[in-house]
Amino acid sequence: MGLEKVSDVVELDVLGALRRATADRHDILDRAMPLAAAAPSLADYGAHLALLHAWLAPIEAWLAAYHDGPQDPARLPPRSRAAIIAADLADRAMPAQASLPLFDPPSWADGASPAYRWGVCYVVEGSQLGGAVLFKRLRGVLAPHPLTYLGADGAAVGARWQQFLAELRADVKTPCAVADACAGARDAFDSLLALMDAAHEQ
Repeated sequence: MGLEKVSDVVELDVLGALRRATADRHDILDRAMPLAAAAPSLADYGAHLALLHAWLAPIEAWLAAYHDGPQDPARLPPRSRAAIIAADLADRAMPAQASLPLFDPPSWADGASPAYRWGVCYVVEGSQLGGAVLFKRLRGVLAPHPLTYLGADGAAVGARWQQFLAELRADVKTPCAVADACAGARDAFDSLLALMDAAHEQ
């Protein structure tokens, strides 16, 4: 980690630093994900889910090896989203989807710091928050599909997000930890962007 990355975040709290570090990537995804279409269809939702499943399933498996930081159940109850996505894809109303190869995170070495994993989880948790917004917009348009993933399977997404932010701020305080969290968030976004590019090439 270069000193310039640490100095970039010294004067920001972790949430402000994460937002600044990922703003460009977030904008690209907002414009390019399948549900960004002007009038998204159920097939677009299926493509959206297939992409997220290829990304989330290996991330969840990787994170499951840890029990501290964001993986400490006393801080944030564990929640598997890949299973919810798989169930949504299996709904009888869903058009058939081309399967995508699962994301392989070779650069996310074993022993990643809690701060780095907080950054990865910032992207994962934030994607669920964005899904809640899409659910309100699309649940009528794409009925009768239940859109279970976007609806967070009935979970209180806003409350979970506030809990996540409180624990993030409590655990990631030093400039080096904040910089590490930003690195994790950037890597998480970049892995999803790479998958999206691969899907477009199919």
